Amino acid sequence: MALTILTLSFFGALIIGVPVVFAIGLSAVATILYEGLPMAVIFQKMTGGMQVFTFLAIPFFIFAGELMLLGGIADRIVDFAKALMGHVKGGLGMANVVACTLFGGVSGSPVADVSAMGGVLIPAMKREGYDADYAVNVTTHASLVGALMPTSHNIIIFTLASGGLASVTSLILAGIVPAIILMICNLGAAYYVARKRGYPAGIFPGWGKVARTFAAAGPGLFVIVIIVSGILSGVFTATESASIAVLYALCLTILVYRSLSFPQFVAALAHAVKKTGVVLALIGVSANFGYFIAYYQIAEMTGELLGRISEHPWMIFLMINILLFLLGTFLDMAPTLLVCTPIFLPICMKYGMHPTQFGIMILLNCALGLNTPPVGTTQFIGCAIGEISVEKVMRSILPFYLALTLTMFAVTFIPAVSMTLPNLFH
Repeated sequence: MALTILTLSFFGALIIGVPVVFAIGLSAVATILYEGLPMAVIFQKMTGGMQVFTFLAIPFFIFAGELMLLGGIADRIVDFAKALMGHVKGGLGMANVVACTLFGGVSGSPVADVSAMGGVLIPAMKREGYDADYAVNVTTHASLVGALMPTSHNIIIFTLASGGLASVTSLILAGIVPAIILMICNLGAAYYVARKRGYPAGIFPGWGKVARTFAAAGPGLFVIVIIVSGILSGVFTATESASIAVLYALCLTILVYRSLSFPQFVAALAHAVKKTGVVLALIGVSANFGYFIAYYQIAEMTGELLGRISEHPWMIFLMINILLFLLGTFLDMAPTLLVCTPIFLPICMKYGMHPTQFGIMILLNCALGLNTPPVGTTQFIGCAIGEISVEKVMRSILPFYLALTLTMFAVTFIPAVSMTLPNLFH
């Protein structure tokens, strides 16, 4: 009965529009009251869930992304991408994919990525004669690569949800190859639609222009190199790398580019504090949810249920992908990671999947959820910028969905895609 109360109160709160953080907290309160436990248990679990040293990386990574967003990095990356890819069929769409991928590596956030790149590229594509649905779909799907990049704070969240079974360093390395594959698949989808609709190709400006724009964008992109090389060389830990990213972003935007004003600095700080508060609140209340998941053996029950359907690992992994996708359409990225990881990670490990591989798989599923109503955060932002309805965008979304799905299946069924680099450096 307690498990029924936990489940129904959680999904019931979501259905009536209660924010996720409160839905999780209220379901925990309802279950505590039914069990007759003291309310102090909730606050103890919340405090314990947030008092993890690794979480210091979250506010720093968020702050670094905000500084890069407001400090003019986006415009330089767009100029480089247009110079490099603008001459291809549907060139502005192809440049969009490259720009979003590169900025995703800097910001580590699909939402920040679509906000920055979309604000620049979606209006530009519409002015050049591209349809609004194409411009939005290219931008929103290309921006999802930010979830896999070294600066992604969602990687930190997953390490907590996994109970330390996957390290931050392994996940940073594991996301690099899937990010490249996702970019290639998005390029393929953008090119396919561009040829089908007869979009024009631009004029190649010459390698000199490419070199100049790369020199302008290169310092911003170098933050990825600093983080990965610093961690692998042992110069600093994954947690310390986040503070290094902030220092680098400050030096770059204030001293090198001189593009960050004091009001923008304050705005970046305010945005980072707000986002950090939301994330930590989710982590705190999810600690209660995770406690009940373990206490009521929800993972074991789910595993037994899936096992009755099939004992083949590939079928189990396929069903878990479908369930994660469905849940991801109702939950944002952080709550999906915090709620679903304790349930599905033990099942996948039972059937031979490494925790690091599972981490990349669930990150991709969460990214797909960001582009799917009714939550669909990145899609709603893209549609708002493109001044087009979600319904019209969904009509032409299939090639881009296919690109993300192919990447997800590659990660799910080919371990080498995500595990080669972690195994190589460990």
